[in-house]
Order: sequence, then C-alpha cells, then structure tokens
Amino acid sequence: METLTPATVQGRALWALLLATLGSTASQPLGGDSVCTARPLAKYSITFTGKWSQTAFPKQYPLFRPPAQWSSLLGAAHSSDYSMWRENQYASNGLRDFAERGEAWALMKEIEAAGEKLQSVHEVFSAPAVPSGTGQTSAEFEVHARHSLVSFVVRIVPSPDWFVGVDSLDLCDGSRWREQVTVDLHPHDAGTDSGFTFSSPNFATVPQDTVTEITSSSPSHPANSFYYPRLKALPPIARVTLVRLRQSPRVFVPPAMDLAGRGNEILDSLSVPETPLDCEVSLWSSWGLCEGPCGKLGAKIRTRYVRVQPANHGAPCPELEEEAQCIPDNCV
Repeated sequence: METLTPATVQGRALWALLLATLGSTASQPLGGDSVCTARPLAKYSITFTGKWSQTAFPKQYPLFRPPAQWSSLLGAAHSSDYSMWRENQYASNGLRDFAERGEAWALMKEIEAAGEKLQSVHEVFSAPAVPSGTGQTSAEFEVHARHSLVSFVVRIVPSPDWFVGVDSLDLCDGSRWREQVTVDLHPHDAGTDSGFTFSSPNFATVPQDTVTEITSSSPSHPANSFYYPRLKALPPIARVTLVRLRQSPRVFVPPAMDLAGRGNEILDSLSVPETPLDCEVSLWSSWGLCEGPCGKLGAKIRTRYVRVQPANHGAPCPELEEEAQCIPDNCV
C-alpha cells in the first residue's frame, strides 16, 4: 500500500482544487456575462416584419429590377463564444457573401464550424424571404441555458452590402426566460462594398471597412439612398418580435397573435411615418444666346432640371428657368 506523506496529500488537494476551478471557469460565459440559470431549454417564435415602404423611405425607393424586398433570414442560438456580426468589427467572408449577394452557404459553414470547434452554437434557423419591402416572415428555434443568445441577419434587396439584424440578444434574464422581446431594426453597412445607392454596381471597399449603422446623415453624401438630412434619425426599416412558446406534453402552443389573414400586411400600417423628401435640382446650364432687336436690350435664358421629385410634404422645386437682360450679340 502506498504511504502518503503530508506533502503528497497537500499536493493532490491543490491539484484537485485547480481542476475544479478550471472546470468551473470553462462553464462560465466569456466577457463577464451573467450566468443563465433558467430551465435548460426554451422554444421561441421569431417574426420579422419589413417596414421598408415608399412612404417611410421615398428616396430612390426600388420599384422594379428588382423591387424592394428582403432576403431569407439566417440566425443562430449561441453562447458568448460566437459572434455572427458586430458593429465596428470586420465582417467575416460568410457575412460578406450574404450581405452582398444573399449567398448563405459560407456563413452557414462558419456557424457550423463554430458549433463543432467551440460547442458555441446550439441551433441554426432560417425563415423564408419576403418578396416586398413591407412583408412578414417567421420561424421557430430553441435556446439552451448555455446558449441563450440569438443573432440573425436579413439582407436588404437591392443594395450593395446592406443588411439588418440582431447581434447576441440575450433571451435569458437570470433565472427565467424572457416572455417577449421586440427590437426595431435599422440598416447596417457590411463594410465590403462602397456603393451609395440601392442599385449601385459592385465596387469593393479596399481595404475592407468595419460594420457600421447607416443613419440619416451617415454616410454624409447626398447620393446615399438613406441620406435624409432633415431627420434626426431614420425610422425603423424593420422590426423583429421574439415570443416564448409554451410547452405542453404534446405540442408547443404560441401565445395568441392576430396574424391570421394578414399575409404580408404590416400590423401597424396606420402608424407608418411619412418621411419628407425635398426636391433636388441640377446645377444651372450655361446661358443661352442673347436674342433681341438691334439697339435694344435682349434676353438670355438658362435652365435646370429636377433630379428628385419632392414627396411627403418635402420642400417644393424652385424655378427651373431663369431669364436675364443682355446686349444682343447678333441683332436683327
């Protein structure tokens, strides 16, 4: 029988304490996040509502080839070890492909790899595309106490590399699951394409920029499709609602939500904001020839044209023609 000295006993006790400490640390979320102690599993419905209407966003609103619409929704339930996207950080290759072309394969492979390597992804979910700017789509997914965060992305179509989404929204509140969460969504730029308008041709951003929120004044360029300098903030372009589903012994029964028969209709369509769009005109042309009889003053004219028609009580267009007196060059 092995004889244990006091030093050996103390050493083994310290080793056991170290292993216990490491195991406890490994099970905690990163970044000092709070620990979720809620019941291990919960199921949620996610409803994405597009609010991208011509009334709310009149500037360069896409009407054809293609008209305003939304891509399919791609999301994941995960732990804090994984990040699908984040403001002020660089987009992954998968997010770039999704934001620019709506191709989800690379992003799904990235999510799958994170799940296999770090055990950080509990479930991947998706919802169908919305064929108009003001429709709805929905899906269901499951979260776990160790994977209580949800992230998703939806591409704005058409656009250079613009999308909306949620980054690491925690559905756990300490010892309980949140019953319902609603988030207004605003457009983001993936930082991989430098186009200013919905229909801009492909123009890669070199070097790549970080993911940023698009606002009414940023990028501060009049050609930008979301540039509304009169607004302090853009109205939400979409909204997402997550509702916890009640589990019965046989089926999950969601709380009553009056969605029947509404199809792609926005639930709060009466409250859609009217974003004023001011008239925009070109620069003046050169003055025309001075015409008139000899010995008298003549007249010359210059013109300009409307580049953007006003909408929703925006500033009206100014005069498009101006006349000035002159001395005729070739009088008759």
